[in-house]
Amino acid sequence: MAESSFTTRDVIQAHENAFQWFGGIPNELVYDQDNLIVVSENAGDLILTAEFEAYRRQRNLTLHVCRKADPESKGKIENVVGFIKHNFAKHRIFTTIDAWNEQGWNWLRRTGNGRVHNTTKKRPADVFELEKAHLRPISPSLDVTGVPKTNLTNSITRTVRKDNTILYKSNRYTVPCGTYTSFGKTVQIVIQEAEQELLIYDLETGEYLGKHPITHGKGKLIQNRNHLRDRAKGIDVYLERIAHEFENPDAAKEYLERIRKNYPRSGVLIIQ
Repeated sequence: MAESSFTTRDVIQAHENAFQWFGGIPNELVYDQDNLIVVSENAGDLILTAEFEAYRRQRNLTLHVCRKADPESKGKIENVVGFIKHNFAKHRIFTTIDAWNEQGWNWLRRTGNGRVHNTTKKRPADVFELEKAHLRPISPSLDVTGVPKTNLTNSITRTVRKDNTILYKSNRYTVPCGTYTSFGKTVQIVIQEAEQELLIYDLETGEYLGKHPITHGKGKLIQNRNHLRDRAKGIDVYLERIAHEFENPDAAKEYLERIRKNYPRSGVLIIQ
């Protein structure tokens, strides 16, 4: 817990503290939608904040973010938060952060992890001992930005050109179609030297725009085919266009719509 306003860096540090305490990383992490982690949702695909996206990639985290206003998926998280609020925090007086954390540890040992669950009829502490064997090994702690400390200086900005590209070391790298604006658009690029990759983020919103392998030489155009789709047109236009590439457009469109409905977050329908 922090005494100041929570930031994305605090969220990342909380993850690092939790992984160290667990002794590993879970195979999947479940979240309620939070603006420190999620910027927005685009046709079912989540757009993460720049800092958290960099951290997710570095730790290779698998995320499941609950849908907005969906009690079925949000219930598990809200029930836990509500239990902590009403059982631990409601009748306690905050004095100092150290005292609050100490009271929290005592409550976890006595109640949070020690009490038999009404549904499972098991103590959370006992269940965790069984699940602990399935955690992924954790490497040494990262910097709270989610990228290695040696890479913190490798973040620079570039102005988007009219052809929706940016320049880096005399080569052009694409950004999503429609990123360029007449009044000028600036993006942030992060150089991942270990992977030889260039990551691109919207400087204003933190939206993750894509990545490219870093190319040597000069005068080359490096394209991400996903960037060729005009995001302003919407997915419906692209479904219609793809359906007409088949002998039976109506059947093809029905099939594509079924995929879109069944797998809204899979990214399958990002047409290239």
